[in-house]
Amino acid sequence: MSMPESRDRARPLLAPSILTADLGHLTDEIRRAETAGVDYIHLDVMDGRFVPNISIGIPIIAAVRNATSLPLDVHLMIVQPEMYIHPFAEAGADILTVHVEACPHVHRTLQQIREAGCQAGLAINPGTAIGALEPLTEMVDLVLVMSVNPGFGGQAFIPSVLPKLQRARKMLDAAGSAALLEIDGGIKPENARLVWEAGADIIVAGSAVYRSDITVAEAVARFRSVFED
Repeated sequence: MSMPESRDRARPLLAPSILTADLGHLTDEIRRAETAGVDYIHLDVMDGRFVPNISIGIPIIAAVRNATSLPLDVHLMIVQPEMYIHPFAEAGADILTVHVEACPHVHRTLQQIREAGCQAGLAINPGTAIGALEPLTEMVDLVLVMSVNPGFGGQAFIPSVLPKLQRARKMLDAAGSAALLEIDGGIKPENARLVWEAGADIIVAGSAVYRSDITVAEAVARFRSVFED
């Protein structure tokens, strides 16, 4: 799967997270997002150890792969992610993102992800300095800046993350990296343009896409409308 270039686009790419979708009708939820014109499907994998919650695993990744041809952006919020790289790759992940905080040998883990045939992503929590990215710019295809503390959907955006996002953009550009810059946590149409202007290529949104008051298509259209002028 080739990653689309985004900085020359008129808008960021949109990756709805299924964390807040109706998992009892998962195939329908994914197809609604695909019909609405989203760019990726974002899947949050949690183990109850690295984060205080447990979510989906390898069988769900495989089921989602069968339901869509969109790229699967798999965010591993787990300890010892290096043990599960190949199973997630075989299940159909296109991008595997690991946390710098969870990997004592993160360079090696990023290598393993690429060797498994996936794009290598690196996630950084709100309390982690962006300097952790600097020695790894050649090893990443995606950088995920968390704008909430990971573990739960529906949290409020942390505004102090914006300068970190800007520094990550400058760091990648200075290194000549083609890696895409992603942001996840509390992103809504009201702040989507703000994070785009700060350098984000990909916006992850869960509760702002899968809502009870409007359809997925309407929610996606609200995001798109922010970038129409």
